[in-house]
Amino acid sequence: MSSRRSLLQSAAIAATAQSLATRLDAASQAAPMKGNILHSVCKWCYPKISLEDLCKAGKGIGLSSIELLGPDDWPTLAKHGLTCAIATAPNIDGLGGIAKSFNRIEHHDKLVQVYSDWIPKAAAAGVPNLICFSGNRDGLDDQKGLENCAIGLKRLMPLVEKYKVNLVMELLNSKVNHKDYQCDHTAWGVELCKRVGSERMKLLYDIYHMQIMEGDVIANIRQYHPYFAHYHTGGVPGRNEIDESQELYYPAIVKAIVATGFKGFIAQEFIPKRSDALGSLQQGISICDV
Repeated sequence: MSSRRSLLQSAAIAATAQSLATRLDAASQAAPMKGNILHSVCKWCYPKISLEDLCKAGKGIGLSSIELLGPDDWPTLAKHGLTCAIATAPNIDGLGGIAKSFNRIEHHDKLVQVYSDWIPKAAAAGVPNLICFSGNRDGLDDQKGLENCAIGLKRLMPLVEKYKVNLVMELLNSKVNHKDYQCDHTAWGVELCKRVGSERMKLLYDIYHMQIMEGDVIANIRQYHPYFAHYHTGGVPGRNEIDESQELYYPAIVKAIVATGFKGFIAQEFIPKRSDALGSLQQGISICDV
């Protein structure tokens, strides 16, 4: 029985390896991209695929970036001719993530310290954007949270302007995934950018999150695109593949983004449901390659 179990386990491992090898080979034969946008993907959505293997597959299916990674991973991307379109948030003593960040004055000193360390590193590595978050409300009203975020982020503007990188606050939904998150509407994020008053303060417009919170995706892209430095995808509902199984029509959305003159990255941030995760990624890139 033990030998049979070992044999079955070995067969399963071999089958998984063969499947990945097949996907890597298929990726190398993918059609060339149209070149109207730059394609990226969020590594966290593919926990079972090593960064090395994702780099190899990604190059073949049109990726220019693998993102939400820190300085330790940037050399691996560079080795494969890829960049990190937007870096993950630095973390110091539990601060800097989604729940605890710039909307509390008492967090500012530590956040400024860690971002000040990362900004020159990002510039040196060719990483154009650093993500940041508002933090959760936790009883703080939206106007006060807006005021506090602006105070903290203004402290970093001389540095990001010097090194020519962007600080990019992500718009997230507080209805399904991130209960109580403060930067949960486009208008709030745009007002923050206006108060900070620098071309280096931008927003990450996450299409999945904003469809849940407010809809009007294409209208908001057309109206507010000067404040958007980066875009994320995801199927609604469920945050899975962006194909016909969900409610958004991504070819039209991406065409609207391209029509604004956007020259940055659109990143796939859906969680694959199908067993062929790389196949889902390739499909998502193809859908967005308009």
